[in-house]
Amino acid sequence: MTEEAVVDRPEGVPAWFWAAAIAALLFELLGCFFYVVEVRMTGAEISALPIDQRAMLEARPGWYYAAFAGAVWVGLVGAIGLLLRKAWSAPLLLASMMFAILQFSSIVIVPAMRDSTPSDALAVPIAIIICCYGIWQLARLAKRRGWLT
Repeated sequence: MTEEAVVDRPEGVPAWFWAAAIAALLFELLGCFFYVVEVRMTGAEISALPIDQRAMLEARPGWYYAAFAGAVWVGLVGAIGLLLRKAWSAPLLLASMMFAILQFSSIVIVPAMRDSTPSDALAVPIAIIICCYGIWQLARLAKRRGWLT
């Protein structure tokens, strides 16, 4: 059977799917919150940050915020689609993960970010990408099992 094959499950959608989909929605909402907080920071608020955090924030290129926006807002729509049991949620969640990878690739691509980002700060981006991957895999599994229409 191919990966895209749909298998009907007469017993319906299991409770763990709903719990995981709600967790995905909360994860995406948290990302949206952090995005809004970061883009609405004023110059005074940025100046009040510790020097290392301010340097990381100031080193971020404009495309970082475009990728950040894509990751969280597309992910939020995908998570809502997952709760609505819509098949279109899977490609949106894949796009969200790709945006997150692009966003965090700035740590490697942009020299100023690479220089201002301590190695212990890499754990969070890696964890976020792993969570995005897990949410996307949940959508793919649900699609294969016929839980998404």
